[in-house]
Amino acid sequence: MEQTTSPRGVVQAGLAMTLVGTLTAVSAAISRYPVYGGQAVRYAVAALILLAVARLRERPGAAGGRPAGHGTGPGRPRTRLTLREWALITALAATGLAGFNICIVEGTRHTTPAMIGTVVGAVPVLLAVVAPLAERRRPAPRLVAAAVVVALGAAAANGLGGGSLTGLLLAVGALAGEMAFSLLALPLLPRLGPVRVSAYSAAAATPMLLAVGLLVDGTGVVRMPTPGEVAGFAYLAIVVTVGAFVLWYDALGRIGADRAGLFAGLIPVSAAVTTMALGLGTPSGAELAGSLLVGCGVAAGLGGGTASSASERPPVGPRRGSGDQQAAGEARADRGAGEEAGATVDRAASPRASTRPGVGSRQRSGDQQAAGEARADRGAGEEVGVAVDGAASRRVSGVVGEAGAGRGASEKTGATMDTRGRSGAAVTPPADQGQVRVGGAPCS
Repeated sequence: MEQTTSPRGVVQAGLAMTLVGTLTAVSAAISRYPVYGGQAVRYAVAALILLAVARLRERPGAAGGRPAGHGTGPGRPRTRLTLREWALITALAATGLAGFNICIVEGTRHTTPAMIGTVVGAVPVLLAVVAPLAERRRPAPRLVAAAVVVALGAAAANGLGGGSLTGLLLAVGALAGEMAFSLLALPLLPRLGPVRVSAYSAAAATPMLLAVGLLVDGTGVVRMPTPGEVAGFAYLAIVVTVGAFVLWYDALGRIGADRAGLFAGLIPVSAAVTTMALGLGTPSGAELAGSLLVGCGVAAGLGGGTASSASERPPVGPRRGSGDQQAAGEARADRGAGEEAGATVDRAASPRASTRPGVGSRQRSGDQQAAGEARADRGAGEEVGVAVDGAASRRVSGVVGEAGAGRGASEKTGATMDTRGRSGAAVTPPADQGQVRVGGAPCS
């Protein structure tokens, strides 16, 4: 899908990051539950919901879908993962989900949440640079500058905080997890879609978090939750995981990771608004100023039009148009040369076979031999024409449409010239064939 400033993609990216930002306030409801066990429960519930949704979309005649076996939309056959896709999903779950949560949890024991938030707030800048490079195109200077403004706004909203070197390193690890959450999903989305990528990654992260929980909390990694904790886990699983993940991954395919990354700056803004809405606190002046900077940066980044210009997009194969038309022209020339050779031999054979009528059997034998040689020469000429024509067809097999159009124009010209030879009509040149044109990340 072409990446542009799609209104739908913009809304989805903004809504996804807004939902993720509400996690901070809602997490207070599950603060007493074992951390790793709680995250494992959250991802397990989300994976079950997402897999059920994906299964429903596979059924023929699903709402808004197509019959099974047609295209890649709803109602498509079940997708079998390749070894490469399994590796990417495992890496995505280990870094973007489980690894991110581990770095956040352990990081808060060595540094302040503000420091972690400030470091992770650099995601827009890194995505604006790394995502285009991964797609073999140049980063857009406007997007990079806008991402810097967004990161500064997020830092102002979070505060600088302080802590040890260990805490800083863990914060950098959380930043790497945020980057991986988007970048590792990009090659999976075209074939699997946002629902399956979200489902598979959440399912893969569940045993990883349970294993870490067993090491940290032992057999107390999970317990029966209280009603308040059940409500908190339900919100995290359904809204923050199912809803935000699918919205985010769908937005990546519509507006690109570099442009979508701008909306990561909305996380601290959403957290401050949610905290105020729940009566848990009042935003400070720094948070308000940071929110204003984030808004300015996002607006500046979205004002640049398409996510990447045609010159910045990765190469998609040989350019069609002049090169293919040249190949088609060469094919037509080769075919014409072969046919002309056959016709020349044919014309040469006629006089040789008929210049000496009634001379005698010996002369007739010689004439018959000459005629036979002429026919052999003609057959060789036609064989050359056919061989050349076949070779030319193979040379332009990738552009059969253009070659066919050019051959049709050539035949039309030949018919017109033949008419002129008989009646003196003017030859009309074929119409110009023209040129053919070819066409982060949320907290877990």
